[in-house]
Amino acid sequence: MSLPHALLTSLLEKSSSGYDLARRFDKSIGHFWHATHQQIYRELARMEEQGWIASKPAADAGKTRKREYRVLPKGRTELTRWANETGAPLDLRDGLMVKVRAAATLPAIELDDEIHARLQDHAQQLAHYREIEQRDFPGPDSTRTQRLQHLLLRRGIFYEEASIAWLKELQKALRQKD
Repeated sequence: MSLPHALLTSLLEKSSSGYDLARRFDKSIGHFWHATHQQIYRELARMEEQGWIASKPAADAGKTRKREYRVLPKGRTELTRWANETGAPLDLRDGLMVKVRAAATLPAIELDDEIHARLQDHAQQLAHYREIEQRDFPGPDSTRTQRLQHLLLRRGIFYEEASIAWLKELQKALRQKD
């Protein structure tokens, strides 16, 4: 996935200023595609140069340089083209995996603190996702858009649950003696 396509998606949901887009991005797509505000602003400039988006001074800009961005037909075409391509599978790169492999050959390696910290992080994120689910997806009656957004959230929930289960299994395996 590329950042411009994530931004096009977000702007299709709602035209907005770069600042508002970055804040919304952090609360939605940012859960599975991280970008700094600087990266977002740089990409918005590139996308505007390519004719995918257009901007105008925001209604509430006053004397600031605040601009509101919207997707142009060329941007819709690009997002459709990209979304219809088959993507490459996720390339997992996690230092903990290498540490576990190293711990298999060097028993002196201690991973308890890192595992504990990760368990806390995953539990916190899982609680956050469940809170969003309770707040935003309370009932069975929903639109296609809501169902797809809920499935995205469920993917995050499954990921956090699987990560917690795996880390607990790792803790148990590390404590076992031969």
